[in-house]
Amino acid sequence: MNAIEVNNVTKSYGAVRALDGVSFTVGKGEVFGLIGPDGAGKTSMYRIMCTLLLPESGTVTVDGFDAVRQMTDIRRRVGYMPGKFSLYEDLTVEENLRFFADLFGTTVEEGYDSVRAIYSQIERFKDRRAGALSGGMKQKLALSCALVHSPSVLFLDEPTTGVDPVSRKEFWDMLGTLKQRGITIVASTPYLDEVRRCERVAFLDQGKIRGIGAPEEILERFADIFNPPGIDHVQGGEVKDENVIEVEHLVKAFGSFHAVDDISFTVKRGEIFGFLGANGAGKTTAMHMLTGLNQPTSGTGRVVGYDIRTEHEQIKKHIGYMSQRFSLYEDLTVAENIRLFGGIYGMEEQEIARKTDELLERLQFADHKNTLVASLPLGWKQKLAFSVSIFHEPGVVFLDEPTGGVDPATRRQFWELIYDAASRGITVFVTTHYMDEAEYCDRISIMVDGKISAMGTPDELKKKFNQPDMDHVFTYLARQATRSSD
Repeated sequence: MNAIEVNNVTKSYGAVRALDGVSFTVGKGEVFGLIGPDGAGKTSMYRIMCTLLLPESGTVTVDGFDAVRQMTDIRRRVGYMPGKFSLYEDLTVEENLRFFADLFGTTVEEGYDSVRAIYSQIERFKDRRAGALSGGMKQKLALSCALVHSPSVLFLDEPTTGVDPVSRKEFWDMLGTLKQRGITIVASTPYLDEVRRCERVAFLDQGKIRGIGAPEEILERFADIFNPPGIDHVQGGEVKDENVIEVEHLVKAFGSFHAVDDISFTVKRGEIFGFLGANGAGKTTAMHMLTGLNQPTSGTGRVVGYDIRTEHEQIKKHIGYMSQRFSLYEDLTVAENIRLFGGIYGMEEQEIARKTDELLERLQFADHKNTLVASLPLGWKQKLAFSVSIFHEPGVVFLDEPTGGVDPATRRQFWELIYDAASRGITVFVTTHYMDEAEYCDRISIMVDGKISAMGTPDELKKKFNQPDMDHVFTYLARQATRSSD
């Protein structure tokens, strides 16, 4: 018997057809993957199945109830975890759970058996605000909130984006437990290891279903999207014997808690340096000190020749930075974004104009100079955001999970831009939770409990820890963590 039936569903936003004749079924108790690149229509499909959007045409039934005529019945039976954690960050862990229980007309006490296995792992932090939680803890809380009313169907829209590999594995182990309870699960994810944990998947692209089948069948059939060829990169070929980053015995303490606990390392000009660690390991805190956003408790550091304690304003002028959110203003045009950031970095108007034309030609964006960034495809936004972050030719660019939630083919294109920047002598300091990207770095450090537990080339680390790939190296080290960052 089917838990979900989607028949010929269409949905448009103005001239954009988000869903175009989508049809699929999900069996009761099945773990079903809805996969595809950003902008494929996945979120629109989730919102229709959860009765948050109405389809223009076609029908959807969930547990036998019609998504248009029987919304209330469906809402009682489904749990929904959107990509951006559906939590109230100024409420505590317990207050969030009680709030969602109230929404569904139940109580935490009445629904506790439904969430016991997951919520018990974070219950000792019940008085901590959700905004202060690490990625893994937010996952567990959001999942608990989606399950507190004992739903029969669970919708998960890229719930693990931005979460480290170990926490992601634990999350999918929890989903396995929910399946054993007979809960139907529909999940989307950009991570191939998670795709393979589904029983069947539907590949949605440009609003159409391109294929439905077993994970390996779909991944092989659409290998150009999900498994593009690797990138040739001569490790260290362009690295100069000159340190751009120098860190010695760096410490950042919050009271008695040492978020960064005595780390030392150097990074050379033109090097691609991977800065890895589980959520809560101290990566972000360390990056904030290196980029002049935070002051160290003790230790020393220099970035592009400037002291991180006394010359942080100079550091900000000589580095580039790109976050997972791409740092662009979507209500400005392509050219306006470039001009804005050029001005922020202190460039002269004449230089900005000249380099803008050069950049638009190089990116083949000349025809889209006056296009609003909001209307660009994700891959274009990504290229533009990176190009803007190095527009002023900085000595080093810091990339904080720049490819989170992006499909493999688009990520590959982004790494070609990274290689090009490194070949021009720009040092790339990058954090990522994709372990295939770790393989692309010249050198890698892995933080555990605020300390650097390992450093070296990918091949050196795999050999040292006798592991087949960087995913296994990361998992081996991250599981040795002892402090309760999560």
